[in-house]
Amino acid sequence: MTKSYSRLVTRAAMAATLVAGLLIVAKLIAWFYTGSASMLASLTDSLLDISASLINLMAIRYALVPPDEEHRFGHGKAESLAGLAQSAFISGSAVFLVINGMSRLLNAEQVQRPEAGIWVMLFSLVLTGMLIAFQQYVIHRTQSLAIQADQLHYRADILLNLAVLLAIVLSWLGWHWADGLFAVLIGGHILYGALKIGYDSAQMLLDRRLPDEEQKRIIECCLAVEGVRGLHDLRTRRSGRTRFIQLHLELADQLPLVRAHGIADKAERELRRLFPDADIIIHMDPVSVVPFKTRLESE
Repeated sequence: MTKSYSRLVTRAAMAATLVAGLLIVAKLIAWFYTGSASMLASLTDSLLDISASLINLMAIRYALVPPDEEHRFGHGKAESLAGLAQSAFISGSAVFLVINGMSRLLNAEQVQRPEAGIWVMLFSLVLTGMLIAFQQYVIHRTQSLAIQADQLHYRADILLNLAVLLAIVLSWLGWHWADGLFAVLIGGHILYGALKIGYDSAQMLLDRRLPDEEQKRIIECCLAVEGVRGLHDLRTRRSGRTRFIQLHLELADQLPLVRAHGIADKAERELRRLFPDADIIIHMDPVSVVPFKTRLESE
């Protein structure tokens, strides 16, 4: 599982970097020919994408380094730090795009050679769609936060490329104000996405618990083990690919220690089937010493 995770997220990050590089070259040529403000916004977004993808690639490589003496819980939070850095960088650039778009909106100019911009946007849509499909496959297999953050850029790019395509067509038809307006809208959309990435990354750095669905699966898995009367003090978090799970199992008072240990081992094995890369700590309590209000009992 660990080797598969490493291979998939690395390939996804490299694919994103390659796609962003190709789009930068294509959009730079198109902007040179058209002078479109919305095309400049799209070009800037692709520059941000390749910067973010390079940050992701470096962060993923570091996050996959095994735990060492100074980092006993591993290096997984490097992914969240990368997401936070992307958020700050992209937010500043989005503000610049909004300002540039407003200037073009107030001083509308005709887009030159719109055919070049249209062909480049169609090429961008096809290439970006292929990348998103591959990233979705990787996310389904790994749940990597860094790849999810990277995919957010490219999902936004689908809308962005459609918006630029529409802006160029409208400007070609004589609605010159459309170029500046769409540049402002694109900048606002990028800013919203960047702030969302920053929030999600900060929450992971603050050790937000696992999603409710995963918490429910953990509880149900443990309560299904024979001999478990209940559980309490469930604590979870995630760092990179690793989920950290800590809980207290409630067992019968008179169980021999070796029997109690066997039940806890079985619960751990079952949890590891659900979450192969999890770091699991289970404490055993006699059921009689657990306050009723803290108990999650099996029926």
